[in-house]
Amino acid sequence: MTQPKVMGILNLTPDSFSDGGRHSELSIALKQAQTMLAQGADILDIGGESSRPGAKPVSAQEELKRLLPFLQEAVTWNIPISVDTYKPEVMLAALDLGADIVNDIWALRQPGALDAVAQHPQCGVCLMHMHKEPQTMLEQPMTGHALETVKAFLGLRVSALKAMGVASNRIVLDPGIGFGKTLSQNVSLLQHQKELMSLGQPLLAGWSRKGSLGKLTALQGQSPLASDRLGASLAAALISVQNGASVVRVHDVKETVQALRVWQAVKN
Repeated sequence: MTQPKVMGILNLTPDSFSDGGRHSELSIALKQAQTMLAQGADILDIGGESSRPGAKPVSAQEELKRLLPFLQEAVTWNIPISVDTYKPEVMLAALDLGADIVNDIWALRQPGALDAVAQHPQCGVCLMHMHKEPQTMLEQPMTGHALETVKAFLGLRVSALKAMGVASNRIVLDPGIGFGKTLSQNVSLLQHQKELMSLGQPLLAGWSRKGSLGKLTALQGQSPLASDRLGASLAAALISVQNGASVVRVHDVKETVQALRVWQAVKN
């Protein structure tokens, strides 16, 4: 079995839930990206708009202002670059510049998004399940069994993408941990993650520093800060991989790569 890919998260935003503002300056962002690559990241996932619960949306113009200067430099490095966006204008601009992957929390449901991806026949795409939208998703979280809902939704989105002529080998699926789901639903999705593999697509797991991990590891009623959830994030990443994930999306690249190498040695 090949070692799963590590996708390093680089937020070019001032309001990310985990590291907001730390990498919003271009020189700092480029340095952090190079550090993650040196630590073993296989893919860089860059975002110009926060999708944390309650985050305010930004315009396409503002998102491009944050992303394009970084992309213009990073595309010369010959490493896979994923752009975390749901706006067709941003997708097209990033892909035209040389980005490799569109990572969309809306699973290409925004008008024009399917067309944007279809126009770039070589790009990869990650389809994520999200209940409602970032502004409201935790005010009225999902009810019922998450697995059936997530599986049915992702299956429909795969079909819609294939109907546009997008090849199956370009599509990765993300169950959307934390996006409008309760703690028990998130845990259940991890427990039964292998069942999503029946959709026939690789899976991406995005547990890194999520609020559910904070709740699971709270001491005396106090959840650790996002930056203090390393141990929990590594545990979730390893369980995800053991349950079939091909890609793990993480903030802590070095530690995740080390953990996966130990797992791989035992697995082999």
